[in-house]
Amino acid sequence: MADVASVTGRPTWRAWLLSAEPGSRLQARLGRFYVSWRTFLGNPLAVVGLVLVLALIFCAIFADALATHSPTIGGNLRTDRLLPPSEKFWLGTDDQARDIYSRIVYGSRLTLMVVVLVSIIAAPIGLAVGTIAGYVGGWVDVVLSRLTDIFLAFPRLVLALAFVAALGPGVENAIIAIAITIWPPYARIARAETLTIRNSEFIQAVRLQGGSSARIILKHVVPLCLSSVIVRVTLDMAGIILTAAGLGFLGLGAQPPLPEWGAMIAAGRRFLIDQWWVAAMPGIAIFVVSLGFNLLGDGLRDVLDPKAVR
Repeated sequence: MADVASVTGRPTWRAWLLSAEPGSRLQARLGRFYVSWRTFLGNPLAVVGLVLVLALIFCAIFADALATHSPTIGGNLRTDRLLPPSEKFWLGTDDQARDIYSRIVYGSRLTLMVVVLVSIIAAPIGLAVGTIAGYVGGWVDVVLSRLTDIFLAFPRLVLALAFVAALGPGVENAIIAIAITIWPPYARIARAETLTIRNSEFIQAVRLQGGSSARIILKHVVPLCLSSVIVRVTLDMAGIILTAAGLGFLGLGAQPPLPEWGAMIAAGRRFLIDQWWVAAMPGIAIFVVSLGFNLLGDGLRDVLDPKAVR
């Protein structure tokens, strides 16, 4: 390792990571991660997206310390109602004399919770449906593909509205509804990836060694499809936020007095002309966070997509 460092003139740790002949699986994995990280850092917009997403996570974790007022309890309705941004209320107050800045900070928790839970529910469903359909083929592929097409035939928000209307309003039901409507694209991607690798030589070798279909799918097919699905999930996170905000705007998401950004916009649309900050501030928050996830997704696509040009 020291010899390699002396020849290349790089620090020892970098030479060890970039070694053409890694001595262990750990070294190979760390080397790949380091190269991917350097590729990611080469995209300034992706770095901006990462910073915005990290800022969202930071706000969600430390909301208690960052907020200056209660997100649900308002002040004096006579003196603190619909105040413009000031030193006391950084982003103004709403019609209930609640601090908008504090509600946006606490609302980041709801937004992050919705994004994470929807991704955790929808991604495995789509990955399982796509890999099984692509690997097994036959009537199984036909049934699962047609089921996917049925879900794709409806606009996501309309289908989510139908499920929330059936389940009832609430943030938990909104998460379930969004997860049910968002998995079909992941299934399409996983199926397409599986069709390209199911007859590969290494898959044939595993079959000859007695590997079952379930083992092949779990141990070999799913890991190869995972990177493409992760990229799509990251790109869809902005859509998840917008769908959740749309449900909240229509009164089917998080219920008052929870500080959900879409519901905040709905409550502020009555004052859009004179007290524009009531609706504009949560709208800006949705825009910034959605932009962050989109930029991060583009950067991850450059890193994780095997078809991307390096």
